[in-house]
Amino acid sequence: MLLDKTTHTYIYAFLSRLFEKEIDDRLLKDLKNRKSIVEMISPSLLNLFESKDHDKLLEELEVDFVSMFVMNYTQPIETAVLDDRDEILQGLQNPVMRFYSLHGYKINFDKTYIQAPDHISLEFGFMQNLIQNDQILIAKDFLQKHILQWIPSYLLSMKETAQSEFYASLCEFAAEFVLASYDSVCEN
Repeated sequence: MLLDKTTHTYIYAFLSRLFEKEIDDRLLKDLKNRKSIVEMISPSLLNLFESKDHDKLLEELEVDFVSMFVMNYTQPIETAVLDDRDEILQGLQNPVMRFYSLHGYKINFDKTYIQAPDHISLEFGFMQNLIQNDQILIAKDFLQKHILQWIPSYLLSMKETAQSEFYASLCEFAAEFVLASYDSVCEN
């Protein structure tokens, strides 16, 4: 499947936000008003978003996000997932930070509470930037060396820990999207 540039960029930005932090009131309202986005993740989510009380759904999603990605399981950080020492590498000792640096990408850590350069949200943000700026060869290289090495398997295992239908579906969608993204950049 060949993804057009706008869709490809948008989905990476969307995923970057969804894995950055829990869904807040504003984002939940946006999702409820944009059924096509919810349906893109999984058509079965439409009923959930239409039938469940807004505040209850917001609380359920917050609890599930924190449980899955902050407290109980492995955080969505490449070095923490791939390194059996469970150590988050900082600075240029982090291979993702070296990749960013090599390609002139700078993260302003003052603008995000995420301090790990290889957090899934930042890696998706980097891919958004690459696709948006037509840096397809770098995107392919980053997918091969980093994203494909951990994100699909991580997300599929996290899908099994999800308590909400939303995060289970999101994990499956994001894993499939990463593979489709790779196919798409290889076709360019």
